[in-house]
Amino acid sequence: MISHVSVHVSNYEKAKEFYTKALAPISYVVVKDFPEYKVAGFGVPGMPDLWVSEKQPAGGGHVAMLVGDKSAVDAFYKAALEAGGKDNGAPGLRTEYSPDYYAAFILDSDGNNIEVVTFK
Repeated sequence: MISHVSVHVSNYEKAKEFYTKALAPISYVVVKDFPEYKVAGFGVPGMPDLWVSEKQPAGGGHVAMLVGDKSAVDAFYKAALEAGGKDNGAPGLRTEYSPDYYAAFILDSDGNNIEVVTFK
């Protein structure tokens, strides 16, 4: 079991704003924030499992978050695009991975690939 993951970003404030908006549909919020270190932990209340930290080199990470149904995948994709993310794979089945693998992919401004997936 993975406890948490981290992505590196070039601008902590900009990334915090993006992730706050993009992850709201899957009930992720800023759980821990350390502005003095330019680090924020996102997750469901009480459990920061996605950390965003300003560090060079930025970008290149891939994080996949499991959600309960297709509507959550769709809502994430829409919110992430509206927040400034770049399409890296619209919501849909990815049967090459698994018959029920339904996911969407967004690149943040640093090129981190953020995926939200369900198997329902």
